[in-house]
Amino acid sequence: MSKQRVLVVDDDKAIVRVMRGYLEQAGFEVLYAYDGETAVYALRHDKPDLLLLDLMLPDKDGWDITRFIRSDRRLADMPIIMITARVEDTDKIIGLELGADDYITKPFNAREVVARVRALLRRTQGFPVATPSLQVGALRLDLARHELQVDGQMVELTPTEFKLLHALMAHPGHTLAREELLVKCLGYAYEGMGRTLDTHIRNLRQKVEPDPKRPFYIQTVYSIGYRLVGE
Repeated sequence: MSKQRVLVVDDDKAIVRVMRGYLEQAGFEVLYAYDGETAVYALRHDKPDLLLLDLMLPDKDGWDITRFIRSDRRLADMPIIMITARVEDTDKIIGLELGADDYITKPFNAREVVARVRALLRRTQGFPVATPSLQVGALRLDLARHELQVDGQMVELTPTEFKLLHALMAHPGHTLAREELLVKCLGYAYEGMGRTLDTHIRNLRQKVEPDPKRPFYIQTVYSIGYRLVGE
């Protein structure tokens, strides 16, 4: 089997060198870029399996690259982990709203980054398809093609949004605890990840709800988690 390829984008060459060493030791093929233009070239020509993306770059920032990926149908399903030295919640939330699947704050533990990469790839690739599609109300989720239709209209989802909606649609009417959703959809759960889950839910509601401010499908079960209803 060919190795999974990870593109590391950071203008700090020392960080790239460290991450390349750890990822290669873990069995990944590593591509790297020190600026946005080189990263875009690698994305178009090498189509990596996952992107580790620094937020602050000398030309294009991580937000610009994330927008580019999510707007390109050939790249839109690529998992993205954003790396940032910023600690403000607003920066992290903006990244997630633009389509990043996860974020890591500098300074970080390289072994944790490898674990996050494995977890994200595990939940976005090798996805078991027991049934060809799920239908709840006007929502139809094609599991083989990783496509969502709402009232017959195609709606683009990030890998995390797809996994999250799949978990909810597979158990309509059943409340899924926040910790369960974190494990199913992010691959792990630890203190402080609740805001990440809430942001993904808010993004998903923007895409599937007739009125996102008054959710019909994805309902909050306070102090427990979320459930999806179709009636």
